[in-house]
Parts: sequence; C-alpha cells; structure tokens
Amino acid sequence: MIGLIVGALIAVAAVVIVSLPFLRETGEPELLDRPGTDEIVTLMEARDHVLAALKELEFDHRIGNIDDVDYRASVGPLRREAAAALQAIDRYKAKASAEEELSQQEDVQADDHDGDPAGGNGGEAAVDEGAHHVTAGGKPDERDQRERDPEGQHDL
Repeated sequence: MIGLIVGALIAVAAVVIVSLPFLRETGEPELLDRPGTDEIVTLMEARDHVLAALKELEFDHRIGNIDDVDYRASVGPLRREAAAALQAIDRYKAKASAEEELSQQEDVQADDHDGDPAGGNGGEAAVDEGAHHVTAGGKPDERDQRERDPEGQHDL
C-alpha cells in the first residue's frame, strides 16, 4: 500500500516538473490584451520569421547545402533584421510598461487628492528631517553627524 502511494506521488511530481516550462508565462500574451495589438503581432511575426530563417540557414550550412561564402553573405543581414525586430518589441514593451506605470501613478494621485485635500498629512511636506539639517553656511550640521556615528568611528 505504501509503495502505491509513493509511486503515485512520484508520478505526480514528474508530471508537474515536466509541465512547468509550458505553464510559465512569457509576458507576450499580456501585450495582446492592449489596444493597438496589430503592431505587436506584426513585430512578433517578423521576429519569428527572421529567427526561423536564421535557424534554417544554420541547418543548411551545417549539412553542407550552403557553402561558407554564401552563409556569411546571408547570415549578417538576417541577424541585423532579427536584432531590429527584437529591439522593436523591447521598445513596445517599454512604452506599454511606461503607460501602465503612468496610469497607476495617476490613479494613486487621484486617490490621494480625493481622500485629503491637504495631501494626506495635514499640509506638511513629507521630508526626512534627520537627513536635512543644514547650518546657515550650507554645511551639514555636526550634531547630525554625531547622532549617526556616536562613537566617531567614521571620522574623516
């Protein structure tokens, strides 16, 4: 009976381990949920097409269907095209991320202004007072230095 249970647990663990790569998200499907998905789909298709062409070129070169001269002449433009497609996708992702961050920031600011007209802290600026003591001459206050380093271990 115990052997049956252990065998079932091993089988379940094996299924989970084998399926993990298929369950991970690549980050691309979330880009398809946004407006203007035609652009990202076109970029992804271009990337996939160029990478497939590179893979086919590598294979043909390895089995001897394409000689070294033709391979070198063909691989450079394909690599540049693949790099351009990948960079375009990265720019699109960065733009989408920045737009999402801006939207979240606007939501937070709207929530702050709706909750307390004075900015949420009685009208005072949120400043770390300990880090901003400055004497009239524009130099840091020595009292702050002593408070941060009471034993004087880090004196210059």
